[in-house]
Amino acid sequence: MDPALKSSEKRLSREALIARRGEARRRGMSVVQCHGCFDLVHPGHIRHLQHAAKQGDILLVSITADAEMRKGHGRPLFPQELRAENLAALDCVDWVFVNPHATAEELLEEVRPDAYIKGREYESNNDPRFRAERSAVERHGGRVVFSSGDVVFSSTALIAEMEQQADPFHARMKQLVEAHGLTPDRLEPIIASFSGARVVVVGEVITDTYVMCDRPEVAGESPVMALRPLEQRSYDGGAAVIARHLAALGARPVLVTALPRTTEAEALRRRLEGEGIETIWIEGEGPMLEKQRFLVGAQKVMKLDLVRPITLDAARHERFIAMAAEASEGCDAGIIADFGNGLLTAGTLGRLCAKVRKRVRVLAGDVSGRRSLLTHMRDMDLVCPTESELRDAVRDFDDSLNAVVWRLLQTIGGRRAFVTMGADGLIAFERTPEGDGATGWASRLRGEHVPALAGHALDPLGCGDALLATATLTLAVLDDAPRTLAAAALLGSVAAGAEASRLGNVAVSSHDLRTGVRRLGDSRLTVTTVRPEVRMVV
Repeated sequence: MDPALKSSEKRLSREALIARRGEARRRGMSVVQCHGCFDLVHPGHIRHLQHAAKQGDILLVSITADAEMRKGHGRPLFPQELRAENLAALDCVDWVFVNPHATAEELLEEVRPDAYIKGREYESNNDPRFRAERSAVERHGGRVVFSSGDVVFSSTALIAEMEQQADPFHARMKQLVEAHGLTPDRLEPIIASFSGARVVVVGEVITDTYVMCDRPEVAGESPVMALRPLEQRSYDGGAAVIARHLAALGARPVLVTALPRTTEAEALRRRLEGEGIETIWIEGEGPMLEKQRFLVGAQKVMKLDLVRPITLDAARHERFIAMAAEASEGCDAGIIADFGNGLLTAGTLGRLCAKVRKRVRVLAGDVSGRRSLLTHMRDMDLVCPTESELRDAVRDFDDSLNAVVWRLLQTIGGRRAFVTMGADGLIAFERTPEGDGATGWASRLRGEHVPALAGHALDPLGCGDALLATATLTLAVLDDAPRTLAAAALLGSVAAGAEASRLGNVAVSSHDLRTGVRRLGDSRLTVTTVRPEVRMVV
């Protein structure tokens, strides 16, 4: 690439492109080609093009001409001249060409690139248009390279959201609400039906302690940070806060866990009982599990895990499984939470899932940390991992999110996965009835993207627990109604947004949910009937 090449010199006619390709071949320089619409160049495109540029000496980006765009009404958003200009302004791009054909097949026959770069999702794509493009490349000795599976949203989805983005409850939410009829008058009865639902929660209890500190200083004896604690607050976390969310939402939870015989554990049981939570426990050794977070203002500066793995002998593991199974009798739903602290081993978790599965209508699970056992959570109606937890579990860091979710659900025999992505919200995936025999992602999985619903995320701790509790209750009371997936994802996201706006593990109540869904129905925000496409692309 010539760094002195001006943007205008990168935009080529067909004749100039063929001439430059011939010159590059004579000079022994390799040419790499990418092709697409590039209507809105987003971070995923940048990563894709930067990756492509590293595969050869010259990067050619061809774009679909306006006349051949098939992206729906009003597209392209930007005319081909501006799209070409935007791409030419990127340092990693050497040549830009506006392709007059519907696909890149004819151009590939003429250019004969040394490498043709496509997104990872095309690796298992049977689209005849791509097969023809691949054949054209490989027929002339070129290679097709699939770039990494970075998770971003398609230009179509981003454009639709940007058109009316007013606040965190922006156009995408209005589209989701309208597409599924999830207006406040539909959602509030669902929330009301949570009342009295019986849910068993199985997992470790963790004390989450926040230590509020004065501003940090550099210690005199060595260049290390010095903190002076001013105040300390403790919250019941882990499986305990999942049970507290359920109780605050109106359900009747029973918590099955391991606790030491200490005054702190007894105080915990009394607190939970006061909130309407029945606690069944097996005695564990050592102190209560505790995680301390040191804050300066609202900023966390250090975390200290005072956690010693829970160790139960074989007989107590068997007794624990039996206790959980007995507590599950007559329950509407079960939640199994693995926080990676030893209570749930690989052998225990599989048998525990099987026992509870037989006794509840809806079974959900979640994990936390790299020591957790997501792939052992068998026969789940719902799992709620973060993207990093998901990829760690299946050891796949390159494929598209669709492919990784499908692999997990196939492994565990699961039905749904709500994959959380921090500030990008979540994508709720559900296997379709014909999914096992299908070859394309569109027929294997259906998905709904829900943006993050916190205008300012004060503290992300506990958001996943609030999501899990609320989504599980929604699945339990709706009993597979047509809008179940969207309703569970939406209400779970509202709960997570409410939790993120608070410091510490504070239970989300039914009042919080009703307040959130009423904001979704705010008439001041314009409703659009355009439903954006949600795909994982680069």
